[in-house]
Amino acid sequence: MSQLDTETRRKLREMAAGPLLDALLAQDDTMTMSMSFEQRVGLAVDEAHSAFTHAKVQGLISRAQLRYPNADLRRVDLLEERGLNQQVLAQLATCSFIDRRQNVVFQGFSGSGKSYLGSALAKQACTMRIRAHYIRMPDLQEAWIQAADKPHGQAKLLKKYASFTMLVIDEWLLDIPDEAMRSMLLELLERRYDNTSTVFCTQYARKDWHQRLGSGVHADAIMDRIVHNTIWVETGSYNMREHIAMTNH
Repeated sequence: MSQLDTETRRKLREMAAGPLLDALLAQDDTMTMSMSFEQRVGLAVDEAHSAFTHAKVQGLISRAQLRYPNADLRRVDLLEERGLNQQVLAQLATCSFIDRRQNVVFQGFSGSGKSYLGSALAKQACTMRIRAHYIRMPDLQEAWIQAADKPHGQAKLLKKYASFTMLVIDEWLLDIPDEAMRSMLLELLERRYDNTSTVFCTQYARKDWHQRLGSGVHADAIMDRIVHNTIWVETGSYNMREHIAMTNH
């Protein structure tokens, strides 16, 4: 539809219909001359919608701040030594656990691919137009400390991280949280409990969590909001960083 006049093009762009205009202008008049007006508009709308969806997904992925932006559940290395359950990964890829408001824990030794899996799962959610976010627990603690110096900073931070439909917390309990951090984690997980899904990537087995959380009432309360509705995925002890380095070499 190259015959669209300048004023029509301006109005379409003014109405934020740029993708539709681009799809209309991209149509080859020779190729579409046998098509009806309705068919040509339908084709343009399909192409514009596809471009709109792609842009939205890419925006969600960018804002998720993934540690591994190119991570992909379809490309997870299922080496026998890792012992990963392919059926569980396939089920996670449907993101149905988010509808059920379940949590996920990736637990295994350093280098076993937990961060990659957390990033891949968050990216999968983004492709389904689900708002996800990734953060390392040390960075979350630093953000909490800095927020204390701003008016209503900590309240705003809690609101931000409570609002993500999926939140990936990597390096969970890598550092033992102090009392202030335990209070923050309890409040954050309380707000997320039975509303959203949280993914934890950690070196520590479930039996060690209570002690690393201080073994007190905060530990009891935090554990209570995680363990009862969670999918546990063992990532094993096989060092994928070493494997990848040897493969590349």
